[in-house]
Amino acid sequence: MNADSGRLAGRVALVTGASRGIGLAVARRLVAEGARVGLTARRPEALAAAVAELGGPDHAVAVPGRADDAAHRHAAVHRVAEAFGPVDILVNNAGTNPVYGPLLDLDPAAARKILDVNLVGALGWVQEVCAAGMTDRGGCVVNVTSIAGLTPSPGISFYGVSKAALDHLTACLAVELAPAVRVNAVAPGVVKTRFAAALHEGREEEVARAYPLGRLGVPDDVAGAVAFLASADAAWITGRTLVIDGGITRAGRATG
Repeated sequence: MNADSGRLAGRVALVTGASRGIGLAVARRLVAEGARVGLTARRPEALAAAVAELGGPDHAVAVPGRADDAAHRHAAVHRVAEAFGPVDILVNNAGTNPVYGPLLDLDPAAARKILDVNLVGALGWVQEVCAAGMTDRGGCVVNVTSIAGLTPSPGISFYGVSKAALDHLTACLAVELAPAVRVNAVAPGVVKTRFAAALHEGREEEVARAYPLGRLGVPDDVAGAVAFLASADAAWITGRTLVIDGGITRAGRATG
């Protein structure tokens, strides 16, 4: 697609957790549709490689840091504005899940970390872009949640709790920020990324059989949906979570 004629031409996006996986696929799709993109993640080297893949500093800029660090969030929003102009598309993709197992064994410190990144950090990014003028100029937010937030998912239950809360936060923000800012979410099923490797590695065919569409997701499946929600094609959609799961939740299962 010619970036100059894409449906996101002239738009400025900020994508968190964007050095690989779903975040990088989203950034790639937004650039392909004409946006210029700021990327954040923890590792500078991976971010530098992502910027190069996206076409260099004319198309993307990277700001390394942690999603749960308020100073980083402030610096990233202003760095992107200096490079390309004010952010009018925010994609909250950064997430963490440092534990696997039953809730009764969950370390409270790990639970707090999950909430700080997946929920409080996401709210912090929204607060930052709105403080920088999104509520005055207009824009949109897309939060990346999970089908683990829709139904109990043993082993990653508290991650699911954080994503269920992010779904509700999406709805609350949509009401509070309307009509200037649209806020939606996407809830993927198992997507073949390093982050989700524990859910499918070594048994992909077995896991995929539970999906009515017969395969696991790939990052581009999510990226296309995010680009739609960020575009004028979704101008009358806000407060909604779009489930992208190959049909598995309709088949009565959560994570496969």
